[in-house]
Amino acid sequence: MKYNLTKKAVFLCRPNRFIAECLLDGKEITAHVKNTGRCRELLVPGYTVWLEYSSSPARKTCWSLIAVEKPSPDGALLINMDSQAPNAAAYEALLNGALPFSFLPAGKAPQSVKRETVFEDSRFDLSGRENGRDFFIEVKGVTLEQDGAVFFPDALTERGVKHLNGLKRASLQGFCCGVLFVVQMKDAKFFAPNWKTHPSFGQAMQQAQKEGVEFLAMCCKVEPDSMAVSHKIPIFLEANIQA
Repeated sequence: MKYNLTKKAVFLCRPNRFIAECLLDGKEITAHVKNTGRCRELLVPGYTVWLEYSSSPARKTCWSLIAVEKPSPDGALLINMDSQAPNAAAYEALLNGALPFSFLPAGKAPQSVKRETVFEDSRFDLSGRENGRDFFIEVKGVTLEQDGAVFFPDALTERGVKHLNGLKRASLQGFCCGVLFVVQMKDAKFFAPNWKTHPSFGQAMQQAQKEGVEFLAMCCKVEPDSMAVSHKIPIFLEANIQA
């Protein structure tokens, strides 16, 4: 996925979860934050951020905050924090046959693909049909990085637990089910559920896996104006691995 126009700025503060004050070309401006999560480890005063420009007259501000450069021992780590980007990148990867779930064909698009599909009391991000079987895929964006590993969620997510339980039920009814964790940065050693923040999510992952739900974590090639799924990384579900 690509952005039309992006510019570098400096993050100043976040008055509320929807907006951020930034220094752009020497002037203080207000930008929409395209992520309502806490992101406390990313939105730190003085950090370099990237903004997307929009000319839509319906917007209150023409800028949106989409990425941040997080300092690391190996230099700045560019992390995309746009909550809409993972679904877009996952959809592109699915059409390109680049999601290595066991129920998907390699190197080509499935026979059919849909977005936003309702099953019982859940709405899943991607669905389709391949080899005579229907599948559901839920997409989760991952931005929480610590010492080279990545974790999800960064805050309580009862909605996330509900999605896992919904996929578990669908799997028991014969559907192919998977969860794709889109790691919104270029490299990570491994992915694990954030047991410290939300142990019920980790438990729900373990239970869903026992019932046939597949999990896949994939890093991305992240640029200031684009993000694309690149390669998978190991997943560890043990409760002793914590952020």
